[in-house]
Amino acid sequence: MDKLVLPKEFKDKYQKLLAKKADSFFTALEAEPKKAFRLNPLKADYQEVSYDLSKPVDGVEDAYYGEISGRDIEWVSGYVYSQDPSAMYPAEALGVEPGQKVLDLCAAPGGKSTALLSALKNEGLLVANEISASRAKNLRENIERWGAGNCLVTNEDTSHLAQKFPRFFDAILVDAPCSGEGMFRKNHDAVTYWSQEYVLECSNRQKEILNEAVKMLKPGGSLLYSTCTYAPEEDEEICAYLVNELGFKLVKTKVSVASQGIPAWGENLDGIEYARRFWPEDEIGEGQFLAKFILSEINNEEVVTNSKQKSKKRVKKANKRLEVFTKAEKELVQELLADFNLPNNFDFSKAVKSKDHVYIPAVEDVSQIKVLNNGLELGVLKKGRFEPSQQLAQYLGQVRQEKVVELQNQAEFEKYLHGETVRTEEKLKGFVLISYQDKIFSFGKVTGQVVKNFYPKGLRV
Repeated sequence: MDKLVLPKEFKDKYQKLLAKKADSFFTALEAEPKKAFRLNPLKADYQEVSYDLSKPVDGVEDAYYGEISGRDIEWVSGYVYSQDPSAMYPAEALGVEPGQKVLDLCAAPGGKSTALLSALKNEGLLVANEISASRAKNLRENIERWGAGNCLVTNEDTSHLAQKFPRFFDAILVDAPCSGEGMFRKNHDAVTYWSQEYVLECSNRQKEILNEAVKMLKPGGSLLYSTCTYAPEEDEEICAYLVNELGFKLVKTKVSVASQGIPAWGENLDGIEYARRFWPEDEIGEGQFLAKFILSEINNEEVVTNSKQKSKKRVKKANKRLEVFTKAEKELVQELLADFNLPNNFDFSKAVKSKDHVYIPAVEDVSQIKVLNNGLELGVLKKGRFEPSQQLAQYLGQVRQEKVVELQNQAEFEKYLHGETVRTEEKLKGFVLISYQDKIFSFGKVTGQVVKNFYPKGLRV
């Protein structure tokens, strides 16, 4: 990697802010970045992976230092997620409980969303939103791989989402778009678009996002604010904005690693020491800031009232979008499902059909918002037959299965990822789950001894 060259304006700023500590900060920015991954506790026997689990990330459940590959079966089957170790702490700090309604407002590529889904343990709801359409597609793929069925993936503007979900969530995570100073060591290109003007632009955008986020949080609900920058304008100063302008109170989190928030940079707020700054010299990971808040006041009542008045109309429109799901069609789906072991939380009675897609919705009324995935897609009805979805295969990976074709070696695994057929000696027929190293990652269909490939074209290598 090329040597990191910091902008003079950046160095001058932090020399002034950090004084004697500035030299150790700049030196730490030249060190090698750390890499880590999390295991997926939703998957069957999830700790049976080929990676070294001897170096845990302090204070983060199922997280370890080490590097993984996106070509490995552990990644393809959703058993692991590669994530910067510092970036693991915001989801941990939010302290989500099973059964809660949670929003990940700026969710792509999905690291924090998958961690929140792990914490929810198949109970409650996660809405994972991303305003960028291209990044939202990547978010959907990563969440699908994780194998949870209780997530709504949206591609929405924050203000539209706020109209849809007034005072709805128990907890919200806002990992806000920022100037990216914390990524300088890991991604030298991040330096090229940095300027003090950009820092201030990001600060204004963060306030706009939070102005809408507060409308979606229940009174007494939790908000976790985080960035991957060191800038006080985007960190402690935003904390002051949340407390002084939006009715929040800073609270302690279960994250005790890293450094405290700096009072002088945040108007000496009560509780600013509860915030956490991940400096490179802390030797945890890349740059990160986090702070947790409780909403102590009711704000924006007019917006909330107006949104509730619209909700009845939305329900009627949503119902029109659903098609009649006939008894014969339901039997087709149930016939396929009967071949597999289903997780305890599976409830077919809630299944619906739209444009021949059969799914179990995480949210019933999704009118007037852009939805990429709602809950658990079971598959597609096609002229008297039912074809299961890739998401269903990953979801079924939560429990051990019997109707499985186990690929015998790395070459077969790579052939399947490429979209090729494989052969089997198993006495099976019809749709089967495909596994490698006892990790389910797709569907196939057996005819004779040939397994037709159902790994999605968009995921093929």
